[in-house]
Amino acid sequence: MAEQSDYEQEFNDWAALADADPNAFERMRQSLIDEFIESAPEERREHLRCLQWRIDQERARARSPLGACIRITRMMWDRVNARGGLVDQLQRLRGCLESGPQRKAPRAPVLEFRRRQD
Repeated sequence: MAEQSDYEQEFNDWAALADADPNAFERMRQSLIDEFIESAPEERREHLRCLQWRIDQERARARSPLGACIRITRMMWDRVNARGGLVDQLQRLRGCLESGPQRKAPRAPVLEFRRRQD
């Protein structure tokens, strides 16, 4: 039998906790989310809190865990495809790479230094 990876084991532990004690699972989930947000740079924390609030609202509105997953996935793809989202940024980057440097690097004279004779 193949050995489980650490990721698989951790997933199984979380799944077992969710089955055995949903309230404990939710407390631990929320604690990890809060810890992650607090570890982010201060200027990003408010954005992360707002994003987590939106995710929580989508989870609450869904009729099932699968429905929540679909809603959250749709949120992600909406942002990826939105104006200024990942697709726009990748296209902008591709345009920069395809057009090459916009201006030549400034040139400067090369100075020759003579070696000191001791």
